[in-house]
Amino acid sequence: MVHCGSFPIHLPFKIQQSAKPYRFCSLSSKKPYYFVCSSSSTTTTPSTISPVSGGGRKRVRNRKLNPGEKEGIVEEMRFVSMRLRTSDANEASATTATWQPSMEGFLNYLVDSKLVFETLERIVEDSTDVTYVYFRRTGLERSASLSKDLEWFKQQGFVVPQPSSPGTGYASYLVDLAEKSAPSFLCHFYNIYFAHLNGGCEIGRQVCEKLLLGRKLEFYKWEGDAQKLLKNVRENLNKLGEGRVRTQWSEVDPM
Repeated sequence: MVHCGSFPIHLPFKIQQSAKPYRFCSLSSKKPYYFVCSSSSTTTTPSTISPVSGGGRKRVRNRKLNPGEKEGIVEEMRFVSMRLRTSDANEASATTATWQPSMEGFLNYLVDSKLVFETLERIVEDSTDVTYVYFRRTGLERSASLSKDLEWFKQQGFVVPQPSSPGTGYASYLVDLAEKSAPSFLCHFYNIYFAHLNGGCEIGRQVCEKLLLGRKLEFYKWEGDAQKLLKNVRENLNKLGEGRVRTQWSEVDPM
């Protein structure tokens, strides 16, 4: 009789006590298992079974879920965004009260926004990656609306500038990201539209009241329910997240 751990095992043959591992094979899988056992029939303290390198099974622990992961990749991103928002808000709180919009700054913002939205729309429309097919013609597209707004400014006598370095730099970054990592690009894609609808429109409304006597630009108008359109994008993104390998989504670039 051999004591392995706390379980006595009866063998049809005699083995001698040894520190060397003994090799056993599973009848079902034929996989080898290695154990170090004591063969003393009088011992009262069972020896320890210890797996030896090259054999035995490794215990696999379940990975701890990230906050929001059960609800989908978008909810998981929201938790990350809220952490970033808290730190950014603390830094910006000191200057928010004194900030005043200017026509020059607003025009620069609209021009850069047009370039970014054009880049997003062109990437999902022209890419051969089938992942992007789900995000074509979502109804959230903004470049055509921005073109109308900038044309209106020209008619009013304003000089419309060229895109700034931050705008062109970010647009180039999106192009490179879309080629390297669809999950990373789509995180930017969703967050850009989400930020514009949830916060960007309210800021734009206040700026238009101060600079344009309350005129509402096409940039802040949609045909239909914009939140419902965003929900459709969110659902498609969650579906893709379910089918992707976990590491592809966990290594996305932050905004």
